[in-house]
This record gives sequence, structure tokens and C-alpha cells, in this order.
Amino acid sequence: MKQITHWINGQTWVGDAKRRGKIFDPATGQQTGEVDFATNAEVEAAVAAAAAAFPAWRATSLAKRTTALFKLRELLATHVDEVAAILTSEHGKVTNDAAGEVARGLEVVEFACGIAQLLKGEFTENASTGVNVHSLRQPLGVVAGITPFNFPAMVPLWMFPLAIACGNTFVLKPSERDPSASNFLAELVAEAGIPNGVFNVVHGDKEAVDRILTHPGIAAVSFVGSTAVARYIYETAAHEGKRVQALGGAKNHMVVMPDADMGDAAEAAVSAGFGSAGERCMAASVLVAVGGCGDELVERIQARVARLTVGDGVNADSEMGPLVTVEHRDRVASYIGIGEAEGAKIAIDGRNHDVKGAPGGYWLGPSLIDEVSVDMRVYTDEIFGPVLSIVRVDSLDAALELIERNGYGNGAAIFTNDGGAAQRFETEVAAGMVGINVAIPVPVSYYSFGGWNDSLFGDLHIYGADGVQFYTRGKAVTSRWQNIGQHHASLAFPNATASEKARDESEG
Repeated sequence: MKQITHWINGQTWVGDAKRRGKIFDPATGQQTGEVDFATNAEVEAAVAAAAAAFPAWRATSLAKRTTALFKLRELLATHVDEVAAILTSEHGKVTNDAAGEVARGLEVVEFACGIAQLLKGEFTENASTGVNVHSLRQPLGVVAGITPFNFPAMVPLWMFPLAIACGNTFVLKPSERDPSASNFLAELVAEAGIPNGVFNVVHGDKEAVDRILTHPGIAAVSFVGSTAVARYIYETAAHEGKRVQALGGAKNHMVVMPDADMGDAAEAAVSAGFGSAGERCMAASVLVAVGGCGDELVERIQARVARLTVGDGVNADSEMGPLVTVEHRDRVASYIGIGEAEGAKIAIDGRNHDVKGAPGGYWLGPSLIDEVSVDMRVYTDEIFGPVLSIVRVDSLDAALELIERNGYGNGAAIFTNDGGAAQRFETEVAAGMVGINVAIPVPVSYYSFGGWNDSLFGDLHIYGADGVQFYTRGKAVTSRWQNIGQHHASLAFPNATASEKARDESEG
């Protein structure tokens, strides 16, 4: 079995691993490896390496940083298939979905390659007589990322390329369920010529997380995960004086209007609800059927799911793979029974889906639960699996109110041919990311990813312009080089009018 350990200061770092986690292939249920769990000592070593590397990396020119990032981009593009294979082996997602994950992460690397343009400040000449003012943005120092199991390559790539492009050094704590991708990324970072200590990986569980949150040498923490943990991350790290962006859970609503193309909407619902086995924070988990279109949607989704192939992600014909762990599979499957007990109608029972895979795999087919009301647990809870609920409402007003009351605010989508309805939805819906005839509205890298309400703790979204702002802090510089030695002391607060008057009097 493979043994995964930490990557610190540009090399594999084997600590005193008294505790380890098991790594499984979700498609077979077989253990394939172990991962070392960091103690405080490993976190200390990673932070020390990052702190030691920071002064030289901060002083490295933007041209050299950009060259290294372009090299990292080239290496990632070359090794997409290898990274995707790692993701499939530990997470279970099908190969083309895994390759798509790497591609979306690669977009942020490409965005970070433009760091010279992104870090440009502003300049004002002669703000007062002989006085110039300019602004600049500087790196924070050592920053950290804590990332989830569902995107073990993409989410780290949303964080560290931009952080190091801005001049910071980075400590990553990936999920212990599928840790190998992070070490592979670390090897590519080293091969790209980025100095030792700039990027470090520590594996582990809550012990490692808590030390990151309280370590005085870490200036900022980025997190993606469930709402409960996001709240804990935010409150703990903010209490320690750190800058925090903590992206939480979601209950994404996909609204289908009566005028929508029902075939298109049904296909989008299947893709958004069941892709990656529903283990996406942007997955559509609630289908809101407006004005009587629910019956047709159900029929079309049933017909598509009947043809959907669930199987091992390495098989070319598999459209959906297993869930990440047996415990998570059992938890998700339990919601089918919960929904039925609460009075909902099971339109598709994923527990009965034909699977092309090993008997020991963590399988659950797509499930569709109809006639769901807002007080049911299948509606209120973040299930995070291939379970799609249908809520039926009479109007767009009711759909907007439903989303407003839900509490989450990650993403929302509307399917319609009515431009007025689409524009109203865009303006009024309580969500940070909005799709119009797009079921999974993840923004491109030059915008920013983040939700509202209980889906985000902190002020800034991840990557894009918000990412640059998060990983830097502003500084304004006021300078005077003219008439040095001719300044007359005044105890009044400086202002332009007084300065101009004094100059006029001295010249008169």
C-alpha cells in the first residue's frame, strides 16, 4: 500500500506518525494506502519553512514569479491525465469529470500568471503642492488553505497559485480522505522552479487544523467545506487575529419556469444534481418547478436516469462513480427513507439503480424525491450526494421567497425563455452566484467564487479580484521631494487649502 506523508521545504517529510488515516478506493471498498496525520511538530516545521522562504520570495521580481507560474501551468496541462487518475482512485469521480476538475483549477493558475497587471497600484501627482500619493498592495506572509475531499485538486489550485503569485508562502492542509493529489501538485510546484518552502503540505485531521488556526505565524486562512466547520474556522481564526475566508455549505435551487425548454432543463438537472455523485458545493439539490411543469420534469428526469450508467470511474462508459466513503454513502442513502417517512414521494430510488462496479464499492444511484415541502429534512439538510428534491410552487414570487428563506446562498439558477423573469431573478435572488439557463454557475477565474448568508463567512470570495485582495494588504504612500528644508511647522491638521495659502504667501 502507498504511504502518503507531508511535503515540507521542498521534500517529503516523514514525521513521527503515531496516527494515520486509511485511504480507500471508493469503487472497490479496498484500502489502498495510509496517510500520516500531522502533530503540532509537523505544522510548526511547515510554518517555519514557509516563514524562512518568505523574505526572498517576496523580494523575487514579478517577472520571475510569473515565469515560474507559467511553468507550473505548462506542467499541469501536461499531467492532467495523471492528476485525474489520482482523483478517480481516491475520490471515485469518473475520469472525464476528474479531468474537468483539473482544467478548472488550471484556469486560476492562468489568471495568476497575470499577476503583474493584477498588483498594479494607483498614483496621483501633485495631490498637494509638491506632494504625490500612490498606493500599493503587499503580501501578508505565511498563509494557509484547508481544503475539502470533493475537489482535492481544484480547490487547492483556487488558493495557492494566486497566494504565491502575490508574494506569500503557503501551507496546505488537504482532506485526509484523498490526499495524494496535493503531494503531486507539490512536486509540480518544485519542478516549476518555485523555491523550497514557498509551498508546503501537511496532512491530518482536526489536530492539524486547530494548530493552523491558532498559529501566530500564519496571517490568513482560506477554507472550503461544510457550514458548521466554516463557522468554526472563521470564529477561531478571526479570534486569533487572522484574515479568514471560509466558504460553507449550500442548498442550491434550480428554478424551472413553465416557458423553459423542458428537455434542456431536465438534462441540466440530471447533470447538476448527479454529476460527481452530487458531491459538489454547487450541485443542484432542489429543483423548483413553477406553475405546473413538475410532472413533465419528473418524467423526463426518470427517462434520463434510467439510461445513466453508474460504475467505476476508470470505465469510459461510466457517467457517475461511487461516493467517497461507505459512511457518507450510508448517510446519503438514509435520506431516501427519511423523505418517504416525512410524506414525500420517491420518484427515483437510487438504492435500486443497476451498478457496473465491484460489490464492495460505495454505490448509490441517482435519487429523485418529489412533493417535498420546506419543513422536510431532505429540504433543510445539506445532503451532499446524488439526491435531488422537487418543490412545486405557483409563481416566480414564491420561488424567490423560498430561496430567500432557505438560509444558504451559494448558487441559484433559473431556466426560462422569458428575459424579464431572468432579469428579475438575477436582481432579486439571494445567492452569490447565479445561473440563467446555466445549472452550475461557477464563475470563470477572472471573476470570484463565493456565496452569501450561511455559505460564506468573511468578506471576500475566492480567486479573481477578491482573491488578490484577500492575499494582499493595501498601503498608501504620501511623499514630498520638492522644497525640502522650507517647511514651516504648523500644529493644524494638514490640508490642501492651508498648504496652498502658505505657498502663495512665501512667493508673494
